[in-house]
Amino acid sequence: MVTPPFLARPVALPVLAKLVVKGTTSASRLWLARRMTGMLADALPGRDIHAVADAAYAGKELRLLSPRVAWTTRLRKDAALHDLPPARTGRRGRPPVKGARLPSLARLAGRADFAPVTVTRYGKTGTIEAAAITRLWYSVFGTRPVTVVLIRDRSGSGYDLALVTNEPAASPARVIERYASRWSIEAAIEDAKQIFGTGQARNRTAGAVRRTVPFQLACQTLAMTWYATAGYHPADIDGHRQRAPWYATKTRPSTADMLARLRRVLIAAKYQPSRPDQPAPEEIHAIRLAWEDTAA
Repeated sequence: MVTPPFLARPVALPVLAKLVVKGTTSASRLWLARRMTGMLADALPGRDIHAVADAAYAGKELRLLSPRVAWTTRLRKDAALHDLPPARTGRRGRPPVKGARLPSLARLAGRADFAPVTVTRYGKTGTIEAAAITRLWYSVFGTRPVTVVLIRDRSGSGYDLALVTNEPAASPARVIERYASRWSIEAAIEDAKQIFGTGQARNRTAGAVRRTVPFQLACQTLAMTWYATAGYHPADIDGHRQRAPWYATKTRPSTADMLARLRRVLIAAKYQPSRPDQPAPEEIHAIRLAWEDTAA
């Protein structure tokens, strides 16, 4: 997920795609997601990888995460949280790997210390209440401590949403904004289907799923990367307003605008004059005006 300077929202760029195959180890979406984040960590040494997912992507597979991968997800209501393991006493025997089990999230929220937090979510900045505690989610992350962020957005007591991350230095605002940016993934999937035609493969065999869909997702990333690095121009919005004057609130280019500009550039590059060495009419007119100015 990246935030281009010409947009006020994060954009998700597909970089990897894995196929869920029933009856195999690839039937687990969490197994595939954990392997893909590991591949990204290996391909980008020296950089931290932050993964964001919903509650379905939480399981024992996360115990095998790379140390450079931070995982943020929604905490289930029935999650069994434990205190951190007690300090070693020096006695013989195996020390405990986890502390006592904590009460339910509702009871934890009742005695948690909530504080105002300013966050930017979905293009809006506001102040909500949040509380952070460091505990163990042993059934998922094992002995790796996690930070639980309880969010009180609308209700006056209790909590509205519980998030969990294994990044130790993450602030509550950072965790909340990171989880909210997950919506850009849903928007990218919608753009892939409706704009880039990912869901319109003619071939209904397994080859279409294994090759066509990943290829189209790669084209989506290439198109948006090209627009961000070479295709963007502030006049794009002005031109859109001229074509659709009723759309007065438009201030940022959409994904459809990016793809339309790329298509125009590709068409212009493909259909060139048969005699490229001959000057265009605009160039002839400019030269003639220059001669007239010199003669005057």
